[in-house]
Amino acid sequence: MTARQRGVAAVEFALLLPMLLLLLVGVIDGARALQANIIIVNLSREGANLVSRGNVQLETGSQDIIYALMASAPPLDVNAQGMVYITRVMGVVSGGVSRSVVLDQYRWDDAARKLGYRASGYLPASRIYSCSAWNAALCTSIGSSSRPTSTVMSGQLDDGEVVYVVETFYRYDMMMSGFTTGALSLPTFGPDLYSMTVF
Repeated sequence: MTARQRGVAAVEFALLLPMLLLLLVGVIDGARALQANIIIVNLSREGANLVSRGNVQLETGSQDIIYALMASAPPLDVNAQGMVYITRVMGVVSGGVSRSVVLDQYRWDDAARKLGYRASGYLPASRIYSCSAWNAALCTSIGSSSRPTSTVMSGQLDDGEVVYVVETFYRYDMMMSGFTTGALSLPTFGPDLYSMTVF
């Protein structure tokens, strides 16, 4: 290889290096987002499994269930960027039509351990029922006389059949959010990764 060929190769490499680094950062960001998504999907599945077993009453133990879930979430920083909602939904049949109603809803707001919303302030809206009034971890805007309807399993539940819905959220921070150069742009993940499991 002559000195001129080596010089041309060095210039070509210098021109391609920024694009290669950009692609590398995009691949790393995508891999991190995929890992975070897999973790929150597993958290919602395990949470629904724990809640449906009925070993712990939600009224008194919702924060213990959520704490156990979030303890298995590393490497995600769920204390600063995570949220869990547990919603109990029941089927009601009237006039031959089945609908789903929300019995109660709990969020991660652990006063004893100072974790969840209390520590992070992160509160994405639940996609099952958007509660308008909270008393720490319990939604107080749901009354026994007027149950809000939900689209979850609507028309599929028998009268009195209860299911538990666990939603997990994670605020994912991309390294290069919204980067665009010419026709090349990196995909955007988030900002809220989401998973829901019904059990």
